Amino acid sequence: MHIQFNWTRKILAAAAGTLLVLSLAAAQTVNDEGKRKLKTKSGVTYPELARRMNIAGKVKIEVVIAPDGRVRSVRAIGGHPILVQSCLEAVRDWKYEAAGEETTQIVEFEFKGQQ
Repeated sequence: MHIQFNWTRKILAAAAGTLLVLSLAAAQTVNDEGKRKLKTKSGVTYPELARRMNIAGKVKIEVVIAPDGRVRSVRAIGGHPILVQSCLEAVRDWKYEAAGEETTQIVEFEFKGQQ
């Protein structure tokens, strides 16, 4: 019985060590604020209609990022509808660093309009 207890302890210690290593590896790709590092980013274009109407404001987009760094889905959570579409299109093409699991973060854009 004493031998079985030692093996159980060794197996639990090995499992805990493995989990620690995996969590540290995943944490390396996420910054202090819990955001993954952006590798490639396409710019957002200011829509011509918004330019003509002098529309300004902020747009907030929720981005779900797959473990391999590709954008899995995007969803507008705030902003003028004329500005939102160009933000959604741009963010879909972004690439993030890989991580151990899927993550979600909020991206904010600010359009200042014509000055």
